Amino acid sequence: MWKVVKELTKIRLVYFVLITASCGYFLGLEVEQVFSFYHYFLFLLSLALFTMGSFALNEAQEAELDKKMPRTASRPIPSGSMKKSTAFWIAWALMLFATIVFATLSEPLVYLGWFTVFCYNFLYTKLWKPKWIFAAVPGAIPGAMPVVMGYAAIKPDFLTQEIVYLFLIMFLWQMPHFWSLAIRYKEDYAKGDIPVLPAILGNHTTIYHMGLYLFVYIALALSAPFFLHVHTMYYVLILPFSVVVLWQFYKYQKSVGEKNWLRFFLWVNFSMLAFLLAPVLEKWKLILFRQ
Repeated sequence: MWKVVKELTKIRLVYFVLITASCGYFLGLEVEQVFSFYHYFLFLLSLALFTMGSFALNEAQEAELDKKMPRTASRPIPSGSMKKSTAFWIAWALMLFATIVFATLSEPLVYLGWFTVFCYNFLYTKLWKPKWIFAAVPGAIPGAMPVVMGYAAIKPDFLTQEIVYLFLIMFLWQMPHFWSLAIRYKEDYAKGDIPVLPAILGNHTTIYHMGLYLFVYIALALSAPFFLHVHTMYYVLILPFSVVVLWQFYKYQKSVGEKNWLRFFLWVNFSMLAFLLAPVLEKWKLILFRQ
């Protein structure tokens, strides 16, 4: 049963959410604040449960669609391992329990969490994804929210330049990330009647749009001093990733998406983690050095 629940709640993606949220948490933590492991643990636990609930709800919503696509046909509901009604109960129970914990930690977490669910489980899943080839663009908003929630958990007045940087990094990263997946699995999406960009307009057009977002993404990382207090260490960390990602994209687009898919996909993901971690390490290096 636990294996089925893990598949339903996409536990591997939950780990990724917790890592990015932690970057926001520690960037938001100020020098004069005392770090509370208890607060941090409760935040991670509640965010994990809330995210698991949102993913479970998504799988219940898309059960019929998942049956059509070979890549997703083995998921718990389409494979018959779990009833759709059970998945709905699990989803709502997880999210409601997590909301109670959110309210004890930081009031903005409640609003940010349900805003994310509204964008992901309603706007993206029900309205944009089934009808629009560019659904991935507004659909990247909920994907960028974990880092915002991590920041807001420790800093309720979270509307700062730092959070603009964190949000935009995760927002821009998702287009090359998702569209490279869409190219890889475009036959599956076609079987599911999902109008993703490569299935409708082809690889050339998709890679062109991927490049536009990728270059803005790299440019934003290089422009971090406009948003953050960063120095030499930041660039030592991000420059190698920037160069490698651009090089991998060059090889990927040269083959029109037929080769170098996995390397590009992995490196663009590594780069996002590096772009989030670098300002955190820079900040805490300076704090420790002062002490």
